[in-house]
Amino acid sequence: MVDKINSLTIRTPEGIEFSLMLAGPVTRFLAWSVDLLVILAITKLLNVLLGVLGIISRDIAMAASVLGYFIVSIGYGIVTEWYWHGQTLGKRLLRLRVTDVHGLHLQFSQIVIRNLLRFVDSLPLLYLVGGLACLINRHAQRLGDFVANTIVVWSPRVDEPDLDQLLEGKYNSFRKYPHLEARLRQHVSPVEAQIALQALVRRDEFEPRSRVQLFQSIVTYFKTIVTFPQEATEGISDEQYIRNLVDALYRPKTSRPIT
Repeated sequence: MVDKINSLTIRTPEGIEFSLMLAGPVTRFLAWSVDLLVILAITKLLNVLLGVLGIISRDIAMAASVLGYFIVSIGYGIVTEWYWHGQTLGKRLLRLRVTDVHGLHLQFSQIVIRNLLRFVDSLPLLYLVGGLACLINRHAQRLGDFVANTIVVWSPRVDEPDLDQLLEGKYNSFRKYPHLEARLRQHVSPVEAQIALQALVRRDEFEPRSRVQLFQSIVTYFKTIVTFPQEATEGISDEQYIRNLVDALYRPKTSRPIT
């Protein structure tokens, strides 16, 4: 049994369209099943550690066990989705990712909201409420996603472009600032990195004016995340700026600078 594949098209002010493939309820349920096993394993270990409370009071031990399950089940999703940029272990295995409904950077508050409402979506059992919400919602959102303004997208396994060929012969002035490159990789989500990469790969598909406007918008956005010194950006075009970004994001410091 497979999901019917739907997509969400995001249109930039420059008229450029990017499509995100939405994850359906079946794939999301499989990812949740993996996460549930992880949560149960962590809870089991926690109960073993709390077993000493049973010596003092059985009621206290039971209350601590229930509270522990609540904290683990909510905290697991919040911690992993924040640390892995919208992914849990189950989502990583199924190639799913939580992102903002407009393709923007995922905020911590959005992660907290969608995970706090997970108990509502799981009612009455086996995510029946959340599953029905995904089926009737055009963006395949459960209630937690709808309130948090998030979606879950599926990333099919595709061949990555040849970065050596794409960036060949281009000097990267950002390489002189490895600490800023590291900060860039830390704060840029995979979705944002893919937009910059696809803009380069598809540059010849755009009209010249739209391409200039698109690259300018992407550069303006990334400058709000990390600002490189003027000597690193002076005299380079927006397209070269994005080439430098892609080089820093996809070929980290273990790679030698392109000269």
